[in-house]
Amino acid sequence: MTSPTITVASYNMRKAVGTDRRRRPDRVLHVLQEIDADVVALQEADKRFGTRASAVPHALIDGHGLYKPVEFGVSHSRLAHALPWGEQVESMFRLDTRNLGWHGNAILVKREIEVTGVEALHLPTLEPRGAVLAELVVRGREVRIVGMHLDLSGLWRRRQVRSIIEHIAARHRPMPTVLMGDTNEWRATGGCLSEFGEGFRVAPTGNSFHARRPVAALDRILVENSLRIEAAGVHASPEARKASDHLPVWARIGV
Repeated sequence: MTSPTITVASYNMRKAVGTDRRRRPDRVLHVLQEIDADVVALQEADKRFGTRASAVPHALIDGHGLYKPVEFGVSHSRLAHALPWGEQVESMFRLDTRNLGWHGNAILVKREIEVTGVEALHLPTLEPRGAVLAELVVRGREVRIVGMHLDLSGLWRRRQVRSIIEHIAARHRPMPTVLMGDTNEWRATGGCLSEFGEGFRVAPTGNSFHARRPVAALDRILVENSLRIEAAGVHASPEARKASDHLPVWARIGV
């Protein structure tokens, strides 16, 4: 009997600002609909300044109907926290302050998928960085997903990968694991990729950056050896080439 498969995808959505410099969150959702993955890890999903709200409004996600965001129960500090009456002003003007994830990392899952565990990870760095972890039941099989956006510095990327692997090892029980996100690693081998160890392998997705002319595989999906990679690739539709400066990557995995 053939084991079930799940499709995962990773997308640096650049705060929904496309290569035409227009902020179009609806385009991000259209691209995700084209891919039709079961689980999506997003990077740069929240606005970095101001209210630090989701770059794709929650109402838009709900109205789209394909996905639900995994809730991590964390929020970013905002400028309003440091100003007298700042939070009251936000409330008075009904400003949107609801983030989608943690330091821009978010996970979307199809609505029928059960979320059994979550964790927002603090990563070592000079600037705020994080990763998100979700444990899921997909088609009756358990799988752990980690979404990440690693540092521009190679030294810090290595430290961040080690921190993520340590967090996974410290979870209450083993579970097949997929890590995905923008690694900011230009090399095909070595660098921070070596820190994932022999227990993971990189899915052969291909070059995802820059969306107009992809020359680097910055966005990667790493799969634990207990899982089977059936197919992988870069989603390079006309809309995807406009929606962000990164193209989304995907993999179909046997669980």
